Amino acid sequence: MTFVGWGQVCGNKASIANVVRNCARYNNIGILEESYGINTRPLSTFAAKVYKEDDCLNFMPKVYNENRYDNSDKAIIAKIHKAITIIQFKLEGQLILKHPEYHLENRLLLDKMNLEEGYVIVEGKKYQLNDTYFPTLNHENIYQLTEEEEEIIERLCESFKHSSKLNEQMEFIHQKGEVYTIFNNNLLFHACIPMNVDGTFKEVEFLGKKVSGKEYLDRVNETIKQISSNKENDIMWFLWLSPNSPFFGKSKMATFEAYFIDNKEVKKEEKDSYFYLTAKEEICNKILKEFGLKDQEAHIVNGHIPVKAKDGESPIRANGKLLVIDGGFAKSYQEKTGNAGYVLSYNSYGLLLSQNKPFESVEKAIKEEKDIIAEIVVKKTGVVRKTVGDTDIGKKLKIQIEDLLELLDNYQAGKLKQIN
Repeated sequence: MTFVGWGQVCGNKASIANVVRNCARYNNIGILEESYGINTRPLSTFAAKVYKEDDCLNFMPKVYNENRYDNSDKAIIAKIHKAITIIQFKLEGQLILKHPEYHLENRLLLDKMNLEEGYVIVEGKKYQLNDTYFPTLNHENIYQLTEEEEEIIERLCESFKHSSKLNEQMEFIHQKGEVYTIFNNNLLFHACIPMNVDGTFKEVEFLGKKVSGKEYLDRVNETIKQISSNKENDIMWFLWLSPNSPFFGKSKMATFEAYFIDNKEVKKEEKDSYFYLTAKEEICNKILKEFGLKDQEAHIVNGHIPVKAKDGESPIRANGKLLVIDGGFAKSYQEKTGNAGYVLSYNSYGLLLSQNKPFESVEKAIKEEKDIIAEIVVKKTGVVRKTVGDTDIGKKLKIQIEDLLELLDNYQAGKLKQIN
């Protein structure tokens, strides 16, 4: 959620609402208050009043680990959760209408609801709503915030923008982070390089220019680097949920459907072709070549892809050309994946990918002396053991050595003039 975090410190209200919603969804409101100094009391008061008669059962927080120090009332958290969700959908609707170039019109769903008859139209089909109690919606202007909602999001916006801890963390990411990086003949990035079904790089309209492949990621990286923290910038929100974003890579962010429609089909988020095509070695080689890596020992190191290890899925793909290092580290994924993601390490013998086995609690793990890294999945070893000289740092050191040797030669030849 790094790009959403940067959107917060830039004052993007939709990004702020999204993060507050996620914290409510997983009962982590306390993190906002205690770690980042975000005041959620106005939102809490508002939610308790507006949804006083609503049990908000669809919005009960998901709790994976009970916190003995957490005295939060789950019923109140559920009301906060619903209140900020509606605020988020309104704010996102405003952004979609403001930016037709984002091509996110299919996410305008609040205005597709018929609350009297209890249904919503999604992609031309009618679906029954499981909730029709939305007292803050103005049906004359469905995406308009109420005065109270406006005040709440303004206060949250100021809290996020002036959170010293959040600013410190985002500034570090802004200064050190990259959309992708190349290290020791490995191409590392989070989610995907948008692709067409035929294996060509998808051409994406980004800030008025059509780009694809490496050029697209370079343009995204340059844009993020230029974002100023003293003004709102909507592009970070776009990169969070656009189907064409290299950080997302799915057909839609089906948040609305997940809350208000029980039909499983409409909730599906279809993956970009990249995620299927990269099972083929030739496609991975094509991507590596796009980024200037033609060596047979080159690899793609990929995040963002939960690996269902319990169903036999492997984090090693395309004959070893692609390695998944995310694999579902978050607790919410572990029931589906059967593991807690992967850790990639690197030494002179090659690449080492280790699987994290989830444990029930820290206390139990300490008592039983269990290590979260349970087993080695694969070990990539070359015929010849690598030396420091084979690494990126080693190559830089060689250049420095050559410069020093040249300096020494000039000194011994008397070509250097001594300065008194």
